[in-house]
Amino acid sequence: MTATRLNNARSLILPGIATLIALAILIGLGTWQLQRKAWKDGLIGQIETRAYGEPGSVLPESDWAGWRADQDEFRKVRVTGTFLNDLEAPVYGLAPGTRQGAPLQGYYMVTPLKLPTGAILMVNRGIVPMELKDPATRPQGRPEGEVTVTGLVRAPEARNFFTPKDDPAKNTWFTRDPQAIAKARGLERVAPFLIDVDATPNPGDWPRGGQTQLTLPNNHLQYALTWYGLALTLVGVFGAFAWKRIRG
Repeated sequence: MTATRLNNARSLILPGIATLIALAILIGLGTWQLQRKAWKDGLIGQIETRAYGEPGSVLPESDWAGWRADQDEFRKVRVTGTFLNDLEAPVYGLAPGTRQGAPLQGYYMVTPLKLPTGAILMVNRGIVPMELKDPATRPQGRPEGEVTVTGLVRAPEARNFFTPKDDPAKNTWFTRDPQAIAKARGLERVAPFLIDVDATPNPGDWPRGGQTQLTLPNNHLQYALTWYGLALTLVGVFGAFAWKRIRG
């Protein structure tokens, strides 16, 4: 190898390191998307297996300590009890609106349901518009006495970096977290999961249930192929660049 070509090869060290770093990032992103696809496939399978058909019974209180979302979430259940309407917690959220791209902004009404055993289930009764947050604006939608509800078992809503902090003193909530709400309300023997009610209409039309998203997008394979394709393109571009540089 001539001195010129040797110098040219040495000049590829920094571009080569940068290319390797970028290649590792692209391959990592592609692999992460494949992992997301496996997770999403499992979640879709859970929904298809559990969310349809005849409702079953809720997990007994004796098993609540060992409750796991991967074994029970999205299971269709029916439960009877009495709503503690005075302890409802409005959780800020969005729901599909009447027009595409214009979601309904409002509050999900998470209400304790006292079972005949004395234990408590937190029930997401559905959404109300912003202007109906005050219970006085929807008296018909707060049933008294024993009721039976049908819905899906749901895990507590996860909080992320962008989720505002709840303010129990002002009854302001941003996550559907049954244990946090129970603690603020002084409730004990509370299930570690929630029930999202189905679309059965409530008197007065609000809250409006049936808001659980059961059709999930699953484009992770497409995303993975895109990242892997970019990685392959990067290898080709650097290879051509290096070949020209070495040959001068």
